[in-house]
Amino acid sequence: MTHINPQTETIDIGIGGMTCASCVARVEKALNKMPGVESATVNLATESARIVVQSAQVTDARLRRAIRDAGYEPLTPEAGEMADQASDWAGFAPVGFGLLLSAPLVLPMLGDLWGQHWMLPSWLQFALATPVQFVLGARFYKAGWHALKALTGNMDLLVSLGTTAGWLLSVWLWFNAHEGHAPHLYFEGSAVVITLVLLGKWLEARAKRQTTEAIRALHALRPDKAHWISDEGEVDVPVAEILVGDLVAVRPGERFPLDGELVEGQTQVDESMLTGEPLPVSKSMGAALTGGAINGDGRVLMRVTAVGHETVLSRIIRLVEDAQAAKAPIQRLVDKVAEIFVPVVLVVALLTLAVWLFMGASFETALIHAVAVLVIACPCALGLATPVAIMAGTGVAAKHGILIKDAQALEMAHRVQTVAFDKTGTLTVGQPRLIQHLAAPGHDATTALAWAASVQSGSEHPLARAVLKAAQAQGVTTSTPQDLSAVPGRGVQAQVDGRQLLLGSLRWLQQEGMDSAMWAEDVKALQSQGATLSALAERGPDGVQGVLLMAFGDEPKAGALEALAALRERGLKLVMISGDNQAAAETMARRLGLRPEDGEVLADVLPGDKAAQVQKLREGGRIVAMVGDGVNDAPALAAADVGMAMGNGTDVAMHAAGITLMRGEVALVGAALDISARTVAKIRQNLFWAFAYNVAGIPLAAMGYLNPVIAGGAMALSSVSVMSNALLLKRWKPD
Repeated sequence: MTHINPQTETIDIGIGGMTCASCVARVEKALNKMPGVESATVNLATESARIVVQSAQVTDARLRRAIRDAGYEPLTPEAGEMADQASDWAGFAPVGFGLLLSAPLVLPMLGDLWGQHWMLPSWLQFALATPVQFVLGARFYKAGWHALKALTGNMDLLVSLGTTAGWLLSVWLWFNAHEGHAPHLYFEGSAVVITLVLLGKWLEARAKRQTTEAIRALHALRPDKAHWISDEGEVDVPVAEILVGDLVAVRPGERFPLDGELVEGQTQVDESMLTGEPLPVSKSMGAALTGGAINGDGRVLMRVTAVGHETVLSRIIRLVEDAQAAKAPIQRLVDKVAEIFVPVVLVVALLTLAVWLFMGASFETALIHAVAVLVIACPCALGLATPVAIMAGTGVAAKHGILIKDAQALEMAHRVQTVAFDKTGTLTVGQPRLIQHLAAPGHDATTALAWAASVQSGSEHPLARAVLKAAQAQGVTTSTPQDLSAVPGRGVQAQVDGRQLLLGSLRWLQQEGMDSAMWAEDVKALQSQGATLSALAERGPDGVQGVLLMAFGDEPKAGALEALAALRERGLKLVMISGDNQAAAETMARRLGLRPEDGEVLADVLPGDKAAQVQKLREGGRIVAMVGDGVNDAPALAAADVGMAMGNGTDVAMHAAGITLMRGEVALVGAALDISARTVAKIRQNLFWAFAYNVAGIPLAAMGYLNPVIAGGAMALSSVSVMSNALLLKRWKPD
């Protein structure tokens, strides 16, 4: 038996000092070795670790100590928030000093292009380069030393080894120069490489802040204060002090502080930052209100229904943070490559030195070529290629109402070949109405409807609500049911006014012994119109006798027909899964543009069998997405390769799905597939360029075609180009 320990918790810790994919591998290894740690995932782009631990064994302090022992700085939450809120020029001072000190060293190189000889005295070159090497470059020595102690390598080790070799060579040439002879020194190479690396890291940090804009924008939706209605009147208090059940006033133009129910007034609400829906939504008494949405022109009172982490906004933020902290499957392969990359580069640099010496080159020339190999090979871009694309993709998707819960769903969605849809509430409005009810001979229709409403009085099922609504419209009086019990997937039974009543599908009641012959013609006619049928029956001495036949109608969602047509144009196979009988399901399918004759309708499917149907669709290795909204869709959503939950559905469905569509529009299914395809394309482009820089650059440097300065520029450019390419995703909009 597998023992599942529920006493686990997830801890997020910010980490300072990571520079490349090798750093990620080292921190993960240090954390995963700790007793009680189930898994640790480190993300270079967010500079954070997400650790799942056995809560009884591991403390936050021990995890932070492990990170520090690995050679990195565990950050406090406050430090992370300050970094997020930093200005675009934050951290530029070291780069500025590096540029000021390096510029005079580069001038002679530029002068040579025009035949000018502006060579600086050796002592001045030394004076300019040394502070860059040992003050501005101190961070590389520190991180490189930690890497050496751990018997691993990283970007900092390569930079510190390469630039130190160049600096030492220059000092040696200076001291051993003949009197009256100005030696060619390489101080400018070491100083410029360090400055370019610092510039590249600063540009990366600036770009990273842009990738986290989606999270910051969601956090900004939370008001700090709420107008609490206390016994003494309206009092402004911090939102953190509001409790479930409290009354809160919201003035025109203010954001709703928490989730709640409208109890006084009516208004228009702008929910665009939560759902992507640009038009205001009308709200009246009893309507649900979402924290973070903007109140229109009416002052309203709301009763708070959720606070803290239970609000919709908090759950959305958590979903986006989870997706951005997660590691895509493709990134795991990259991390394995990065782990052996630095040791391989060190070997290549030594071979370069040895081969050039063997070929008769001077030690000076051989060392410069080896330094160029060390500098250009830094694997910064490899570590950033995947996470920055995922952060940008999930961020822009959230802005348009598509919440991607995990990186695996994001990476898989573009490969989907079949999309299966639940019918009710997903493709249809999901609010069926009772369009006709027929009493059996010997029964009064109004009385029978009152019995049906009594049986359904405690149910939240859409058909039950339709019965209750019809009963209220006719003004019938309901009774309290006794001994109520549900028969999953079939119906309910209860005692009402001393009668043993059964209400459910015709198939179930026929199995119980009901004869429906008196409704045969009506059943045929109503099913041909696409109506959903159920019946009320009474169990008596003569068996189960029919009392009332009820027909329910639903409408396709606005835009569903066009959205399904767009998915078909993508070459996708579409399937509708419904619990309705074949005739009713096919009628609705045709209204939606689906083709029952091509197997695009699966009817008479019980709720518990939806997952099995999804598994059948996956046979042969087909990649299947399931779109649903109800509790009974959760197993099917989990069984699919990609689960998509409608945001207007239940929390259970949203937790089971990898992607949540906040507006509940069918068109967002295509948009989710599109942003997945574009994000994966960016990941592949980034990985190509990251590898291309190294695959092309290392041989060129080894063969002597690149000097350390150009190598440093190329290395910094590789990281910046990867970040810039990922940020292009921010322009994406759903079609």
